[in-house]
Parts: sequence; C-alpha cells; structure tokens
Amino acid sequence: MSPGNPDCCDDSIRGVLSSYEIGAKLRKLRLRKKIPLVDLGRQTGLSASMLSQLENSRLIPTLPTLVRIAMAFDVGLEYFFAGRNQERPFVVVRKEDRIRFPDSPENPTPNYFFECLASSSGERAMHVYMAEIVRVPETSVRHHSHDGTEFFHLLEGSVTIRYNDQEHVLHPGDSVYFDSSAPHSYRAMARTSSKALVVTASLRV
Repeated sequence: MSPGNPDCCDDSIRGVLSSYEIGAKLRKLRLRKKIPLVDLGRQTGLSASMLSQLENSRLIPTLPTLVRIAMAFDVGLEYFFAGRNQERPFVVVRKEDRIRFPDSPENPTPNYFFECLASSSGERAMHVYMAEIVRVPETSVRHHSHDGTEFFHLLEGSVTIRYNDQEHVLHPGDSVYFDSSAPHSYRAMARTSSKALVVTASLRV
C-alpha cells in the first residue's frame, strides 16, 4: 500500500507539532535572554532566516536543530515539549495519510495488517485501528498480548479469535471486548481477507 501523499503527511506533522507551540517557546526564550536572531544564528550555526521561520512556525524543526538551540540556551529538549497546548483535541486524519503496517516487521507471514485511524499526537485514552486479517496456515498464527483492554468489531469476512485456549468464531457485525493482557490471536476463516475495527485502551489507576 502507498504511504500516501507526502504533502498531506507534512500537514499532519505540522498539526501535531503546532500543539506544542515550539516556535512561540523559542521566541519567548530568545527575547527573555535578549539575544538577536543574528547572534543566535552564530551560536547555533543556523541562519537568522531559518530561526525566524522556526519562531513563526513556518518551518518544521528537526531534532538536531532543536538540540543546537537547546544547547545554545542551556535548556533541555523537554523545554520545547512541556506544557503542551491543552485545548480540546480535534484532529482530522485523511485516508490517504494512513500507513499500513504488518503485525510484526519480523514476521515473514503476517497474520494481519493495520492502519491507525486516530491521530498519534500526544497521549490518548484509546487507540483506534482498521485491521485486515489475512488467511494464513493455522501453524503460522501467532499469539500476542498488550496491557489494557481491546474491543474488536468484525466488518467483513469471518474470523476466529483464540483467547484463554478457547476459540470463538465471529461473523460480520459481531463484536468482542476483552482483557488484552492475556495472549490472544486472530485467524481469518474466509477465503479472502477479513476487516475489523479494533479499539485498544490502557487501564489507568
């Protein structure tokens, strides 16, 4: 699957980084220290023009760039990422921006592929995926587990979920909710791949 339009991905990255207001923090720090852009450029090896674009959020900062600036001001990188904008989140994720991943990069025969449907910005109470469970030999099905809980809603095909040494066959429209810290696995039963909406959430105390 194509990783999507690079320009759209840049827009998504800008949306995530804008919530941290890195440019405003840089400008506030520079003015507090009373350092002109030209002098900061000499200390960091960056041009005054680039620094101006960073301050005005017209340029996406790279990690090495932030490290140079942080060293010049004798602050940690956490300065730029602390105190994130606490406005209520509203992030649109375009279909063409989503990237398809296998269940494990090391698995030569993936049991399923998934796409993240929700933005990856900041901490989230839940993670939402579109999963495609492919038909593989039963011997190739791998169990996995993760902290928290999971909700699985089958959209297409038929899938067998193995949980606590028991198998449950799901058909379109069927759902299951379970403690995902226990080993579990999916196996497509239909001749073609099956699709499901998967939501995972961490347990918080």
